[in-house]
Amino acid sequence: MRIVFMGTPDFARDSLDALYNSDNEIIAVVTNPDKPKGRGMKELASPVKELALEKGTNIYQPIKVRGNEEFLQEMKAMQPDLLCVVAYGKILPKEILEVPKYGSINVHGSLLPKYRGAAPIQWAILNGDKETGITTMFMDEGMDTGDMILKEKISISEDETTGELWDRLSKIGAKLLVDTVCKINDITKNNKEITLEELKMKIGAEKQGEDFTIAPMLDKEMAKIDWNKSAIEIKNLVRGLNPIMGAYSYLNDKKIKLWKVEALSERCEDKQNGEIITANQKDGLKIKTGDGIISVLEIQGENSKRMDIKSFLNGNQIDVGSIL
Repeated sequence: MRIVFMGTPDFARDSLDALYNSDNEIIAVVTNPDKPKGRGMKELASPVKELALEKGTNIYQPIKVRGNEEFLQEMKAMQPDLLCVVAYGKILPKEILEVPKYGSINVHGSLLPKYRGAAPIQWAILNGDKETGITTMFMDEGMDTGDMILKEKISISEDETTGELWDRLSKIGAKLLVDTVCKINDITKNNKEITLEELKMKIGAEKQGEDFTIAPMLDKEMAKIDWNKSAIEIKNLVRGLNPIMGAYSYLNDKKIKLWKVEALSERCEDKQNGEIITANQKDGLKIKTGDGIISVLEIQGENSKRMDIKSFLNGNQIDVGSIL
């Protein structure tokens, strides 16, 4: 099939790579414009663009797609069979979605209709979910509201971070996208003039219910730890923001980030929430929460690097009784 691929981060790169290794033709890749990063603010290409450059594929990087008549005409001129969209980063208008002959397909990082929106993987961890998965769907004008095609469910371990789950789901999403494209190809190869509605019926596409949750973009304000919350809630915050930004608190007016913690079942009612209970090589760093205790396993001091708690305590004095 003649495919235009739209995507930006490493999550999308895995899907693009899988399509390159399938019996399909990638006629163009659309990704976000290069962004300045690092101390030198050098403009860097997205992971999707890097792969497309390696493969010699035509690349488009429109600043905007809505109301972009030039880009719309370029899309029409390519006459794609399918548009495959994976974490592109922009909402696509109806006129773009309707260009491909057999519709526009999206890979979404949740078991729809749960977690519609920009950050489904992160919110699954933040909310302490036990399972999640990938859904492929036909795109429509709504945000992740299209008819579902294939799903794959996986369990989430109690210590898994957003970064770890992201990597697992990117591989599953890549496989499911290729499987979806293959199903569409099998149906259309002997019926080139099939309509999109007929295709949806033959492939068994399923409409979504109304029991959904919005998974908005994360913001920096949510990263500050509220020590009045439960140990599990704080652990899920730490897991959910690893490696994106890190959950943080202040100790003696200095910012510390927590990257890995353990929620303990023991209680400590005579201490204040956020109080340091232990801070030594034997017992580690333990902090009182709203309903129990967390033990810090990986930490980052202000203007320092991430390290395990024993290494941190070797070079940093933390007084028992201090309040975070």
